Amino acid sequence: MENTYHIPVLLNESVEALNIKPDGVYVDCTFGGGGHSRAILKQLNGSGRLFAFDQDNDAKMNLPDDERVIFVPQNFRHLQRFLRLHKVMKVDGILADLGVSSHQFDEAERGFSTRFDAAMDMRMDQRQTLTAADILKTFSESQLHKMFEQYGEVTNSKTLAKIIKEQRAIGAIKTINDFKQAVQAAVKGNPQKYFAQVFQALRIQVNDEFGALRELLQQTPSVLNPGGRLAIITFHSLEDRIVKTFFKSGTFSETEADELYGGKIENPFTIITKKPLVATAEEMKRNSRSRSAKLRVVEKK
Repeated sequence: MENTYHIPVLLNESVEALNIKPDGVYVDCTFGGGGHSRAILKQLNGSGRLFAFDQDNDAKMNLPDDERVIFVPQNFRHLQRFLRLHKVMKVDGILADLGVSSHQFDEAERGFSTRFDAAMDMRMDQRQTLTAADILKTFSESQLHKMFEQYGEVTNSKTLAKIIKEQRAIGAIKTINDFKQAVQAAVKGNPQKYFAQVFQALRIQVNDEFGALRELLQQTPSVLNPGGRLAIITFHSLEDRIVKTFFKSGTFSETEADELYGGKIENPFTIITKKPLVATAEEMKRNSRSRSAKLRVVEKK
């Protein structure tokens, strides 16, 4: 199941980076096809435990029949809350693979891929109500402009936002084909690349991906045991910047902390990867999605 669902990226590198203790407690924040989780379980003994988070209901299909696994069907932004519900205060390692699973791209009706015509959905968690179609319908022109510029790095995001506003006044944009036709005049350069950037921006907004990532990172210093490792795999520069910034100081509010306490707060982490680890040429050949993957690792002091 797992190979067709999702090929895990940087599998050996990320699991090795966790420095697994056989009787430790570990968290896979993005269970997906279960590839990383299975590799972690191989290194745990009967006392070890693995918490597997995934907000996508489809991921449950890939759960191994293993009593050491506790599946949490939630967004990883709720990490601490659900660990506490299971009476766990500290863990020995946390892994998050922030890539969208191949399964989500391949399921036409989910609306993640430009290859199919389907509703403009893009929800990773089907329980939430906000869809990409809702954003296209309700966001102001300036909100659309900002979203495409910041989350998709779309060069003509201002023009795109203006065209969407004009087109939705004529008729509702509900499907992928509706959208492509509505914004045809805005497409610059390679249409495939252009729509990939536009869809990325919408997906990040629908799922509040950056908000969730920041919330996850902020919880990690208090959740990890000393010597515990945090390994994050990112797939684009925007995500990588968030992770790199946090790893550098262990906070997002360094300047506020300086003003408040009159001194620099000590970073709770030791950086393990001075430069991010990337996929080997062999892995890139085997799995094209690994080309943009970057793995950063820190250890709790």
